[in-house]
Amino acid sequence: MQQLSFKNRIASHYIVTTALLISVVFFIIYSIVKFSVYSHVNNDITSEVDKHRSEIEIVGNSFHLIHKEEWKEREHNTLDVNPVFIQFVDQNRNVIEKSPNLKKSSLIFNENNAENKLFDTKLADNSIRQIQVPIYQKTKIIGYIIIAMSLEDATMVLNNLFEVLLIVYPLILMVLFFIARFIAGRSIKPISSIITTSNIITKDNLTSRIPLPQNRDELYILSQTINNLLDRIETAIEREKQFTSDASHELRTPLTVIKGTLEVLIRKPRNPAEYEEKINFCVTEVNRLNHLVDQLLLLARFENQKQSLKIEKVYLNAIFLDTIARNSTAIQSKNITITTQFSRDYYIETDSYLFLIIVNNLISNALKYSNQNGNLTVLIKSLASRIECHIIDSGIGIPADDLENIFNQFYRSQSNAHPEIKGTGLGLSIVKRLCSLLTIDIAITSEENIGTRVVLSLLEVDLK
Repeated sequence: MQQLSFKNRIASHYIVTTALLISVVFFIIYSIVKFSVYSHVNNDITSEVDKHRSEIEIVGNSFHLIHKEEWKEREHNTLDVNPVFIQFVDQNRNVIEKSPNLKKSSLIFNENNAENKLFDTKLADNSIRQIQVPIYQKTKIIGYIIIAMSLEDATMVLNNLFEVLLIVYPLILMVLFFIARFIAGRSIKPISSIITTSNIITKDNLTSRIPLPQNRDELYILSQTINNLLDRIETAIEREKQFTSDASHELRTPLTVIKGTLEVLIRKPRNPAEYEEKINFCVTEVNRLNHLVDQLLLLARFENQKQSLKIEKVYLNAIFLDTIARNSTAIQSKNITITTQFSRDYYIETDSYLFLIIVNNLISNALKYSNQNGNLTVLIKSLASRIECHIIDSGIGIPADDLENIFNQFYRSQSNAHPEIKGTGLGLSIVKRLCSLLTIDIAITSEENIGTRVVLSLLEVDLK
């Protein structure tokens, strides 16, 4: 079974709701008209009752009409215009007198509606509305006035109204369906734009965007959300392309150096010292290559930012002290003075393995770019409900123009000015990614030839 289009489904749902609403409205209209018509007839009958009760003369246990000329009135004498049927019966239900328009017919006394109750009945196959009013001699009923009015005009009005509503109902629904379908088509036009744009978007064409509707409605939000998604996808793919290109370049460089060294080495016989020198150089490059691969794998591992984190309570002081101890060789080789300022024990809840990578990268960076006989200070302090970790070095510093790029992959500030400082340019990229993953704020300030300050802001654990 073929499903309706989205446009037709909207129109159909609208029509179903409208059909229910219109049926209720039509029912109310019909009920109001019927009530109005019957109220008019009831008022006329009640008026006739009051009028004829005042024209009755009671003598003993009998009664008669005082003004006989009453029967000459048109409504009592004819059947063409608003006929009113009058009939007097005694207590035995025998007809005493009746209006001329009844002719050979008689109004039937209804025992179930004996007193002052309006009801519908028949007179020679014609619908009438009737009332039976008792006539009293003191407390004794000596007869009844039976008054009735024709319902033919009222029935005709109600039947005509019902037929009109019955005919108009499907016509209105049909017209409303096409109107709703047209409006729905106009309303979902942005969806057509979304489909068209989506069809032309490929991995090689991510620049197209969905035109935003003028009305800031749900479709506007949907279009804007999809455009934002495309922006993120385009950025991610561009970053991946750049990462692949940079990684290929960085990996190719040490491989080229190793290949060139080995080719030079085998061109002619060498003495053992030369072989040893070139082999040690190649080993150094292989180690650099291994470190680069490790960094690339680490960065790729946390690229998705959906890794399962092992959150636990971490003793912050120990993390920094252990990291400093592991870097003791670099500290001693540069004769760097280490200062730690921990006023008390600090605890946080985080993934200890990932946080250790952050701290290790930052401290090793600080040592790498520190001058001989420099200083490195690690300061931890509380600030409201957060903890700030400051890593301060007295190294070569970072130019102001480079600060905004230091978290980019493979970016190395002043790499040409200081070729003796080796690196991959991935350390701070990894730090930034892990800080984002662990919800840690990181800020870096620096001045050339003065030093660099890195500040980590974390949420403190309440031990109470």
